[in-house]
Amino acid sequence: MADPQKPQPEWGIKLSKFFVLPQRWILAIMGFFAIFNAYTMRVCLSQAITVLVVKKNYTAAAQQNEAICDADEESSDSSSKGDSGGTYTWSEEKQGLILASFYIGYIVTHLPGGLLADKFGGKWILVIGIFLTAIFTLVTPVSIVYGGADALIVLRVLMGLGEGTTFPALSVLLAGWAPASERGMLGSLVLGGGQVGSIAGNILSGLILDSMDWMWVFYIFAFIAIFWCILFTLLCFSYPYTHPYIKPTEREFLAQEIPPQDKNKPKTPFKAIFTNIPMWALISAQIGHDWGFYIMVSYLPKYMHDILRFSIKSNGLYSSLPYVTMWIMSLLSGCVADQMIKHNCMSTTNTRKIMTAVAAFGPAIFMIGASYAGCNRALVVTLFTIAMGLMGTYYAGMKLTPLDMSPNYAGTLMAITNGIGSFTGVVSPYLVGVMTPNADLMEWRMVFWVAFGVLSVTAVIYCIWASGEIQPFNDGTNSNKKPAAAT
Repeated sequence: MADPQKPQPEWGIKLSKFFVLPQRWILAIMGFFAIFNAYTMRVCLSQAITVLVVKKNYTAAAQQNEAICDADEESSDSSSKGDSGGTYTWSEEKQGLILASFYIGYIVTHLPGGLLADKFGGKWILVIGIFLTAIFTLVTPVSIVYGGADALIVLRVLMGLGEGTTFPALSVLLAGWAPASERGMLGSLVLGGGQVGSIAGNILSGLILDSMDWMWVFYIFAFIAIFWCILFTLLCFSYPYTHPYIKPTEREFLAQEIPPQDKNKPKTPFKAIFTNIPMWALISAQIGHDWGFYIMVSYLPKYMHDILRFSIKSNGLYSSLPYVTMWIMSLLSGCVADQMIKHNCMSTTNTRKIMTAVAAFGPAIFMIGASYAGCNRALVVTLFTIAMGLMGTYYAGMKLTPLDMSPNYAGTLMAITNGIGSFTGVVSPYLVGVMTPNADLMEWRMVFWVAFGVLSVTAVIYCIWASGEIQPFNDGTNSNKKPAAAT
């Protein structure tokens, strides 16, 4: 790691004059696009799979089950490329396994990514992960055409391996660049890339599938991610004191607000972390959030297609609306949380708890409501939009808790919580496939009741035992006992 006391090069000071925005905001914007790219590459398959598989025989299904909606006007016109159906005879269970397979790899690289980012900085861990994901996305069409479902499952696992380092690396970058007074704003901006990526992934995938060959969905998003890798490598650095062309005033400000980490800091205190009660409360909230979120990310386009029978173009638009609201809410809640903490309206702990509670109980209720709205498309889309909008407050709640609890080991904490939570990314999409063999409304209603239970129970645990204060293990000791006060 670079010496924090090393003077800034003269050429860097001269170059810094060409940047209008502070470097911490440039980093946050580029971090936003890191997650943006990660999510576009992750979710585009959820749209593409609706045109890859053989089109469902809705007439036959309607004779057996009345919970089948009439097609909208556009989907009754088979002139668009995406609405004619595909050639792959993958069952609902097989599709669930394909969508879940990404998270098998995603889980594996979380902890190694967090440990490496804590030790060496987040820049290269983030770039390498996104680049590998882009390469695997680029070859997805080849794997589908020549290898079918099994090859696609293997490739999605490899994509997950690449993308698993994203959140741990960004947590380390935020810990090194975001002052406590701006943490909610900068953190929500970066983490909001997931919602905008889901928006773009759904809308653009729908437009591409409607007018071009399905393969271009993967090519376009992969090339955008590769371009980001080049730009990020040139513009961003792991820490303010390693950045050659940061303005001296910003460098001094951040040095006061965020003391440089000790390059000889102790080994990660895993014993203290895993015996810390607030840590398990955080893990609980992450499991609940991921259960609901991964169902929506993986299956909302299929729900719109199979139940509401939107055309592929309409599907892309209406599947994206919930994420627009979620992104706006994540930014607003980040600003509100910062002001609440800054003006001592509420403690950091209680602020995080309120935001997390809203983000759990709100979506749980409105997802259930959407399942009872039947074939009323406007009402269903509205309820899903409200549900995902309220989920946006998670990013000013439990998602920032690792930075609150331990700035020194934020990457490791994010890796542990996000990694454990990602097990639900394997379980929930596959379980949905098993629970919805006929892809009808009654089966989906049960899926949302299960999500209601998981979101509610995990949120209660977080609200009782979570903490937004720095934990004793932050100093590297394997003890959860706070040092005695000086007398």
